[in-house]
Amino acid sequence: MSVLERFTLEGQTAIVTGGNRGIGKAIARGLADAGANVVIANRTLESGEEAAAEISEETGAEAIAVRTDVSEEADVSALVDATVEEFGGIDVLVNNAGIAIHGGAEEKPLEEWQETIDVNLTGTFLCSKYAGREMIEGGGGSIVNVTSMSAYIANYPQKHVDYQASKGGMEAFSRQLASEWAEHGVRVNNIAPGYVATEILVDDEELLNTWKSEMLQDELARPEDIAPLAVYLASDASSYVTGESIVIDGGYTVR
Repeated sequence: MSVLERFTLEGQTAIVTGGNRGIGKAIARGLADAGANVVIANRTLESGEEAAAEISEETGAEAIAVRTDVSEEADVSALVDATVEEFGGIDVLVNNAGIAIHGGAEEKPLEEWQETIDVNLTGTFLCSKYAGREMIEGGGGSIVNVTSMSAYIANYPQKHVDYQASKGGMEAFSRQLASEWAEHGVRVNNIAPGYVATEILVDDEELLNTWKSEMLQDELARPEDIAPLAVYLASDASSYVTGESIVIDGGYTVR
């Protein structure tokens, strides 16, 4: 098998949470380009269906959408059931769904803290739990968690104590899960992006310039810059890689 052939996902099925826009959509498109059937899971069915239709038209892959709140166990269970019913199994899970709410710790309501933890960390657990069962039964698979460089640094000037905690928790969760599920052939790895130009990025020129001033590459990443790494970690090209985290931040954390 050639090097490029090891990147193929032909005949495999991938779930991408938060796959209706931004990084998630770019990753879903990348997995479809590599041959995978793709399931878009997000809270708003209409936007998920639009993304699935676009990806299917552009790549020729099968793509569907399933309305899912990753913080709700019943939704996640239903997502996995729908995926198995449609495609027969699950080979790849990308835990990308996430939120960030600005605000200092001294003023942050408990409800905001809990919502961030529920979506970013508990959602990753629930999706891994249910999709992982199918992977174990099917003889293996790959879980790719989209964490953040924020797991390793303090964000500034924005205040994000709940976001940092959730992303740091995802990093530790991934290493432990990789250890527990290695015997089942399930690999677990992290992509930790820096600042990416997405629809949800703060529209504040001063803030953007502050971030750019810390980067070795004086520009924000595009969602399409993240997708190739997801394809690598999902595919057999990374068959000897598990429990690892790869930062894509334009050199932000170098300094």
